[in-house]
Amino acid sequence: MTLAEFDVQYRTKHRRTSSSLTTAAMMISDLGAIMLSFGIGFFLVNLYNMSLINFRSFITYWPYLLVFILIFYVTFLYPGVAMAPAEELRRFSVGSFFAHGGIILSRYIEDGEFDAISVAFIISFFASTLMLLFCRSNMRILLHKTRLGGIPAVIYGNGNTSHILVERLIKKQTAGYVPILILDDAEESPDDYHGIPVIHDITIGPEIVKRYNIKMAIVAMPAETDQKKLVKLLKTSISAFRYSVLIPDFFHVTDIWVTVLDFDGILGLATSHKLKMFWNLGIKRFMDISITVLGGILILPILLIIALLVKLSSPGPVLYGHRRIGINGRHFKAYKFRSMVVDADERLKALLESDPQKRSEWEANHKLKNDPRITAIGKLLRRTSFDEFPQLINILKGEMSLVGPRPIVDDEIEKYGEDFARIFSVKPGLTGLWQVSGRSDTDYGERVFYDTYYLQSWSVWLDLWIFYKTIGVVLRGKGAY
Repeated sequence: MTLAEFDVQYRTKHRRTSSSLTTAAMMISDLGAIMLSFGIGFFLVNLYNMSLINFRSFITYWPYLLVFILIFYVTFLYPGVAMAPAEELRRFSVGSFFAHGGIILSRYIEDGEFDAISVAFIISFFASTLMLLFCRSNMRILLHKTRLGGIPAVIYGNGNTSHILVERLIKKQTAGYVPILILDDAEESPDDYHGIPVIHDITIGPEIVKRYNIKMAIVAMPAETDQKKLVKLLKTSISAFRYSVLIPDFFHVTDIWVTVLDFDGILGLATSHKLKMFWNLGIKRFMDISITVLGGILILPILLIIALLVKLSSPGPVLYGHRRIGINGRHFKAYKFRSMVVDADERLKALLESDPQKRSEWEANHKLKNDPRITAIGKLLRRTSFDEFPQLINILKGEMSLVGPRPIVDDEIEKYGEDFARIFSVKPGLTGLWQVSGRSDTDYGERVFYDTYYLQSWSVWLDLWIFYKTIGVVLRGKGAY
């Protein structure tokens, strides 16, 4: 494609969007989330005792919103695109803590007392992180649907690296960057890739910036690219853009907490396996026990009702123990509410022998979308993932964690290949990154990717973000069967 042909396509297909528009939208979202959090705090205190506080009075505290926006700005939460969810959660939590703390402290200095309004702001702090994530998520969806969001980006590169990047940006259009052009000097490359035009000239960066005022360039060159050529490209064509991102050609490194070290002018990327550090394992175990005990007490009535329904729906025990692989390849019995008939294994064997299509589906995913062995109540339990609640017992026993890789059976080991030992060097989880990223709709390659990402990028914030996403996934029932 020529630049003239791209000019026609760009002016007819793309609306002008910018980081300023996205930033303004995210600020509006954050303002609404904080005011909603204020309202939740005042409402709950008022609900407890109407004489302590006036629920409607939370509106009078709107001037404090500017403090939140300022703190979020200095913690680089704007424009709020292409940020790792766990990092966004961390910055929101820290920023909201200091903003709410500042409000409570200023009121204490002014009035000399810790009153019901201060309690309302403490409640508001705990509500704010969830509200901020929820409102931003919906704002991104709104921007995408109205085509007002998305920052145009030019992609430099060819081959697997740039193709994976373009596919990811197209697949997750709420990420914030919209690929509008690929600059690729390989003549054998097609004139477009997944609908994105390709110009076979990597030197026209300055002209692109001059004509269309595009500010972002993403460099995804293959590893075999000549280093002198890449350096020259960075100094000339890419330097015309206000912002640029260099993506290395090694996707197996997926640590969002990677840091840059300086070896006397030579830069290195430093990573660490945080789940091999005993203090992190201690923190994770503390979270497992405390959340499991408190959560188990709260949902105990629901568990008793489910147990009764399982018992009444079909003959057999309430719980089913399935042999699974845990940490370091050790086997354990994972508990579930029984969702199948008691002779499920025999029925499966007969079904796979008689139905080649079902056998192929089973060999690919070790699950069947329309499994005749599942009971009536079992379909509901699987759809909502309530059948997995008894695994809280496994968590208390130390065999599982609340968040971690998916526990698998022996037949699935080969699907993980050489990644098996690394992934199962930690405890499997009741929920995990793959479950909130498609669940049973993902293939084994994607599951390995998500599990690897989780291991390399673990933090308390990532676990908390997965908890948050799990709620939505379970409510929607997407990918579960």
